[in-house]
Amino acid sequence: MSLTKGQEMTLEQLRPGETAIINGISTNGGDEGDLMEMGLTSGTEVRLIKYAPLGDPMEIKVRGYYLSLRRSEAKAILVERVKREATGKP
Repeated sequence: MSLTKGQEMTLEQLRPGETAIINGISTNGGDEGDLMEMGLTSGTEVRLIKYAPLGDPMEIKVRGYYLSLRRSEAKAILVERVKREATGKP
């Protein structure tokens, strides 16, 4: 499988089942360190699993574990959506 990169957006804009690569974190309130301590660093692949029934928080999979984030936190995480494509190789 290969990855095709798409447009830059925020993690909050992904749909369930979509995968993205983190490009950076843009916070004004100083939460950047907290997010990075949770493993949300540049170059890391994340997948949006689902939103809670009322839309907040959201559940993502990052570095092999599941993490819940508030949408307000996800808005600060810059990502690039990726699409997995079959390469025809086993």
